[in-house]
Amino acid sequence: MTDLDASPLGHATEYAERYAPGLLFPVERAPLRAELGLPAALPFRGVDLWTAYELSWLDPAGRPQVAIATLAVPAASPRLVESKSVKLYLTAFNQTRFSSEAEVAAAIERDMSGAAGAAVGVTLTLPQGFAALPHAELAGESLDVLPIAVHRFEPDPEALVAGGPIVAELLTTRLFRSVCPVTGQPDYASVQLAYRGVRIDHAGLLRYLVSFRRHPGFHEHCVERIFVDVWRRCAPESLSVYARFMRRGGIDINPYRTSGEGTPPSNARTARQ
Repeated sequence: MTDLDASPLGHATEYAERYAPGLLFPVERAPLRAELGLPAALPFRGVDLWTAYELSWLDPAGRPQVAIATLAVPAASPRLVESKSVKLYLTAFNQTRFSSEAEVAAAIERDMSGAAGAAVGVTLTLPQGFAALPHAELAGESLDVLPIAVHRFEPDPEALVAGGPIVAELLTTRLFRSVCPVTGQPDYASVQLAYRGVRIDHAGLLRYLVSFRRHPGFHEHCVERIFVDVWRRCAPESLSVYARFMRRGGIDINPYRTSGEGTPPSNARTARQ
């Protein structure tokens, strides 16, 4: 795994104002997946959907331009990119002149793809399109009204229990929290779980999701751990896990992992994002 001590996380940082792709800090996915006992042939596919709200650059005349960037990083990429490094990288566009938004998008796509080791999709939305960006809560039955007692705040897969009839369910919670593995800052998320199989006990599932509250983990790794624990403990016929994390540093990251072949969910911002 890339040495996180060398990342910009947890360190005082100077903000560059000129385009600097070397600021991106990749992190190998393989060691984190090895901790979960995952084979090279992963039991899931998916994507990490990023939204960067603080993107600005200069046009050829020196006039500032702004946009919202959406990035799609494939789950099959060998590396994720540490989010603070992405913030620093995008901030470095501020005093850089580009001929067009297409040139900006091409630069981000080239640099993020190089850091991740796979093709990253990039879309820029200009101000005239801001009002049309989707905004919605995650669909599904909320688990949050269940009267559970929680005594463990590290991932507790033993809370996951399945039994009874075969069902197809779409379940959500807004109570998920983990912490940054370097700074310890809280990361809040809404989580959606879709499955078909023997019915999963709802109270146990909520207790399991809440148990991440003090767990240090990247957003992507937390979602993969949820997928793996549910897959192994409950043995569903199909499973998808989607989390929308609140933004930090002007960026939100929304990982999606699925056992199926369906299309990724729409990148609709929730109220808390």
